[in-house]
Amino acid sequence: MTEGNKGISDIDSVRTAKIQQRQRVIRKGKMKRERTRGVVRFALTVLILLVSYYTAKSSLWFIKQKPGRIEIINNKIVPSQKIYTILRHNEIPHKPIYLLKTSDLRKQILELPPVDNVYIRRYAFPARIQIIIREKVPVITIYPGLDTAPAAFLTQDGRLIGREYLPLSEDYKTIPVLSYGSGGDDYRKWDEAKVYEIQKIVKYVETYSQEPVEYLDLRNPKNVFVKIQTAAVRLGQLDSSVYDRIARIPAVLPQVKLLSAKVKYIDLSWEKVNYLKLE
Repeated sequence: MTEGNKGISDIDSVRTAKIQQRQRVIRKGKMKRERTRGVVRFALTVLILLVSYYTAKSSLWFIKQKPGRIEIINNKIVPSQKIYTILRHNEIPHKPIYLLKTSDLRKQILELPPVDNVYIRRYAFPARIQIIIREKVPVITIYPGLDTAPAAFLTQDGRLIGREYLPLSEDYKTIPVLSYGSGGDDYRKWDEAKVYEIQKIVKYVETYSQEPVEYLDLRNPKNVFVKIQTAAVRLGQLDSSVYDRIARIPAVLPQVKLLSAKVKYIDLSWEKVNYLKLE
């Protein structure tokens, strides 16, 4: 080998050595970065798992009976306390909101007699729940006597609801009905058809008298009275002709208003004959 070729070979060897050295440095740097990324990924994974665990266990996921956490809407008849009692005996306080099933809660609230339907909405973090109540419409309030407290009320669909849900809110304008709840006037046996019949009779009386009905006395089913502002009206038995008898009120009422004597009641219980009973 000539001296020139030997010089070139030495230069190539040096260059090759430098390239290999540079490649080793690059490989070491790459391995170091990979190890660093691995450590960071592991640390982030552990951190995410810890955050997820403690977040899942956070009290913010659990519904507490605190202001703003439980909202009950539209319950004018059912006391809120009854619904809170159901909540306490349900899974509500013991399960996080994301695992909470509202079907059982809804079923239990629907078992309350005045409730017609219920809608439950869930909100997360902080966990809160909104219970929207739709109640049955009261139309008749039962009184044993004129000076007694109400005993029960009936809804539009004929459902009888007891005194535990009384007194009713003033927002409800019901028909006061006097009934002993025994014998032929047992309101516990009334149904939707009976409720409709009472509403119809009251509407007829108010239409023909142009006065509001103060109460309907059904304590004696064979001798029914209805009280309007001017006087009591004796309707007798509520048979198929009762609406024809009610239609005679406009012919009698003006005479009653002109009398100086006090009228005990207007007697419409007879066919085609009107009587005035004076006190």
